[in-house]
Amino acid sequence: MFSILDSYIPVLGARRRGGLGGLISFFIRVVIYDICITGIQEVLGVNRWIALFIFLALLLGVGLVGYMLKQRMSPGVED
Repeated sequence: MFSILDSYIPVLGARRRGGLGGLISFFIRVVIYDICITGIQEVLGVNRWIALFIFLALLLGVGLVGYMLKQRMSPGVED
């Protein structure tokens, strides 16, 4: 049985993905996020922390737009 922590801690969630595959997937995500944050930092010329918050705001915005589109297209469907 898995818990809510499985999706947040890659080592616990790795049991379902085959161990090493889950860990590799986690590190690939970290590298992609790091590339995005570094790109924002270089393009805008801001501190890394500011770039991190800009990246998180962009992710929040994309999530909010996706949620609004889901509600608009199928308002009766709930997760």
